[in-house]
Amino acid sequence: MSGGKRKVRIGQVVSDKMNKTVVVAVAWQQRHPLYRKSIRRITRFSAHNENVVCKAGDRVRIEETRPLSKTKRWRVIEVLRRGDDLGVKPLEIAPTYIAPSVPKLTG
Repeated sequence: MSGGKRKVRIGQVVSDKMNKTVVVAVAWQQRHPLYRKSIRRITRFSAHNENVVCKAGDRVRIEETRPLSKTKRWRVIEVLRRGDDLGVKPLEIAPTYIAPSVPKLTG
């Protein structure tokens, strides 16, 4: 048996609509082989979220694991930072907002 370490990535949860599964976007950079410009890439991983501890917008640490399903090969280890949740629903804002009056143009 090889004693290799498991890969660990840090990313942001972009979807939590599945049962016990979240989609984590991990951003990384690479250099273009010819032009040497730094290119930003984003890879999306399906990660197992057993206790449903993270929501969309959270920054999480994921770790490589054995295949858990067709697409899941990662597991959420910890939530590093909670997402920016305002706690206000759009329906609560809409009735209180009064649009400014716009003068009509006469032609």
